[in-house]
Amino acid sequence: MSKTETDEEIVERLRERFEILNLMTAAVKSGEVRAMIVTGPPGVGKSHGVSETLAKDDMFAALGNRPPKYEFVKGAMSAVGLYAKLYQYSARDEVLVFDDCDSILMDDLSLNILKAALDSSKKRRICWNTDSRSLRSEGIPNEFEYEGGCIFITNLKFENVKSKKLKDHLEALESRCHFIDLGMDTDREKVLRIRQIVEDGMLDAYELSGDIKRDIVEYVVENRERLRELSLRSVLKIADLARAYPDRWQKMAEVTVMRRH
Repeated sequence: MSKTETDEEIVERLRERFEILNLMTAAVKSGEVRAMIVTGPPGVGKSHGVSETLAKDDMFAALGNRPPKYEFVKGAMSAVGLYAKLYQYSARDEVLVFDDCDSILMDDLSLNILKAALDSSKKRRICWNTDSRSLRSEGIPNEFEYEGGCIFITNLKFENVKSKKLKDHLEALESRCHFIDLGMDTDREKVLRIRQIVEDGMLDAYELSGDIKRDIVEYVVENRERLRELSLRSVLKIADLARAYPDRWQKMAEVTVMRRH
């Protein structure tokens, strides 16, 4: 980031990156792009834009009471679980979003499966070459052609991985994916992002007055060094308190979202 970059330029840069994130999500859904890795600090809205774009694109399925053609996968996942999930969402217009599901990025077998799923060849065949009772019981074949798309949302900094073996795997995965680093590494960028998103209506559903919304943002900005996490999630937590306890929310936030002196 340039040292002479103004606040307005930072806001515009961040807005443009999130717009590109939405466009790339739509491209993965349509099958024009096979995969994308999205990285950035926690609580800056990485998942929100992806979720909104996929839901909007899948609107007709929702209106027809058909199951969505995408799924968010969170938490830990085994290699055999990954194989089964890829089979379940293997069609061209189906998407799996691995949201903070970093266990699959740390496992050799899972990474090999992902490399096969996202290979640049015309046909992508994924194989499971060992016997699995769970796959047999679910009627999942030992190999299949994968035409779906994957989105990986992570806080993991690939360049900071120490293991040479794992680093090589991650680089191989990265070479198969478009890579978006949302680039909010400084408090200044996070604060400007918070201001932007609140101005764009993030707190509208809370039905708080404009003054209270501004007070919440200023409270976050003034106490950014004491917050447990400088993020949109912290803003939402404080908004919850402001709605539930309009006369005491600041005192309660002091206890619940901040570190002790």
